[in-house]
Amino acid sequence: MKMLFWCSLLAMLLMLRTAHAAPPESAFITDFPQPGLSADQLGVIVNDDDPDSVAIAAYYQLKRGIPAGNLVHIRFKPGRSTLSREEFINIKRRVDRATPRGVQAFALTWAQPYRVDCMSITSAFALGFDPAYCASGCQPTQASPYFNSSVVRPFDTYKIRPTMSLAAATVEAAKKLIDRGVASDNSNPAGTAYLVSTTDKVRNVRAAGYDVLRTQLERVIPTEIVQANALVKKHDVMFYFTGLTHVASLDSNTFLPGAIADHLTSTGGELFGSIQMSSLRWLEAGATGSYGAVIEPCNFPNKFPVPGVVMAHYLQGETLIEAYWKSVHMPGQGLFIGEPLARPFAGVNQLGRDGGITLSARLLTAGIYDLQAAPSLIGPYRTVGRVAVGRGTREIRLDKIPPAYYRFERHAEPVPTR
Repeated sequence: MKMLFWCSLLAMLLMLRTAHAAPPESAFITDFPQPGLSADQLGVIVNDDDPDSVAIAAYYQLKRGIPAGNLVHIRFKPGRSTLSREEFINIKRRVDRATPRGVQAFALTWAQPYRVDCMSITSAFALGFDPAYCASGCQPTQASPYFNSSVVRPFDTYKIRPTMSLAAATVEAAKKLIDRGVASDNSNPAGTAYLVSTTDKVRNVRAAGYDVLRTQLERVIPTEIVQANALVKKHDVMFYFTGLTHVASLDSNTFLPGAIADHLTSTGGELFGSIQMSSLRWLEAGATGSYGAVIEPCNFPNKFPVPGVVMAHYLQGETLIEAYWKSVHMPGQGLFIGEPLARPFAGVNQLGRDGGITLSARLLTAGIYDLQAAPSLIGPYRTVGRVAVGRGTREIRLDKIPPAYYRFERHAEPVPTR
């Protein structure tokens, strides 16, 4: 019996030694840091007085593996377009008390209400109700410090929890939306970005930046500028940005899982009963995320998603909620809808060859990285070099490095003060 014990122990020690030894001459094990919120960082807010909200929350928790402790239960009369400021403040106080500290963002499980007094409900939950994010007439509002930032934990950094509504007219429609988001993960879709320039001069203001955007991103994703009032019979739609009160022929197109689409207009965020096209129509046509104003924003581009910003953050592996929120400079009057954790462009591919290694992705996150090496997965790691990743970089080549376990550590960028 003793002999069997010592033989087993010796075998275990040999296995551990083998597991911790340097990799074989041809192997490189590399860890490149990836952006993107995870399921355990998302809080799901449920209205227990709304059976549809309860059903959507249960399905979303199942499909995304949301921890049970991240479900935040509240109660209010459903079916209204607007909450009063006073009612919302009481609800938000309960939400804040019940939310786990590590939660960085919220998902709402209803389509109505979509407004709180003079703010959208997604902005009110994210930023807290604050009249500074409202405007009377054609005036700017308070800007978001999260705009186009490199911040990965917005609540820890800014006390902001970006919020998105899993908006749908029915529970079945919400389930289809959730399924599209899940299906998009790591799919690296071969889709096209369509920048549609319309004849509506007032609402076509984002088109001024289309030429520059196409030049910047055409190496990363096929990008087309379309001079028309509608896109028709396109079967690879990943991004669709336009400016009109109503967008025709939506159902003639095929939106890929994870697709983002929106139209710059005054009341797209009024999901039901608006005289303009509801942003819900994008989701019903197959998009996974959209955006619309609930209060007259005028045609300030700063109050709508900046196409180049949302595309860049999404393409480098951030989730839909992060990329969309970072693309709106003044989000107080706008409603974010969709499946928050959709993440089509995550992942970095690695190829070891000829004494070196190549890392590639649809778009790598720009920044300064320390390259650290170790003889085993558990370390110890030491810095052996520094790599600068510029904007638009898709590939990193490291030549003539010895076989080892490598990881990259990104230098944190200074956080702007509010």
